[in-house]
Amino acid sequence: MTIVVEGVTISYGPVVALDDVTCRFDDGTATALVGPNGSGKTTLLHVLAGLEVPARGRVAPAPAAGSVAYVPQQPGRGHWIPLTAGEVLAMGRYGRRGLLGRLRGEDYRRMAASAERLEVADVLDRQYGSLSGGLRQRLLVAQALAQDAPTLLLDEPITGLDLASQQRILEVIAEETAAGRVVVFSTHHLDEARRSDRALLLAGRVVADGVPEEVLTSELLRHAYGDRVLSSGGAEAVAIDDHGHGSAAHGGT
Repeated sequence: MTIVVEGVTISYGPVVALDDVTCRFDDGTATALVGPNGSGKTTLLHVLAGLEVPARGRVAPAPAAGSVAYVPQQPGRGHWIPLTAGEVLAMGRYGRRGLLGRLRGEDYRRMAASAERLEVADVLDRQYGSLSGGLRQRLLVAQALAQDAPTLLLDEPITGLDLASQQRILEVIAEETAAGRVVVFSTHHLDEARRSDRALLLAGRVVADGVPEEVLTSELLRHAYGDRVLSSGGAEAVAIDDHGHGSAAHGGT
């Protein structure tokens, strides 16, 4: 299912988060959203998830229940949640059964398979808030996979995680892409973005869109990041960013 974004504009008061953004996301591809804080990465994910309604433009097909699984940023959040990890995982099936619906055999099979893939099956009896940041993030990705949606959206899925969790999540992104799903993720890590099929460089608008080796160049990165780019020559570049989360306007990156 190809997703087409046409002329999308999102504003928060006087601040324009996305300005006339047009792009597309195809089946069986992983697209990395790259850009500095406040560039619109999180806002675009919200549009794709149906959490934000554009002031202008459209997304086709429009996000529908069951069509999108979204994992938001989780920097240091969730310690207070009075649920077990297994109960958090089960929330991934609420879209199919409803909040008060009874889970069935298919639900438990999906949940078990997702937990095994993210290597969290042995922590499902533990309190969610007691888990490390890496385990919490893996659990949330497992929750998203349990939804069995054709589109997977992840907002900075590996930022701040241990290496084992980073590697497992990146492997899952590759697996979901190989299975024919649309995968879109935001990242501050250029090495991670270079592993994707496509890269979308944002600065409140689309600076560049295409294969990573054509988008993640020193020249184009400077258009987005300004002076926060150090070039080592050729196509290699390092974008320097403060890795903070949220913008002054609306908490989006």
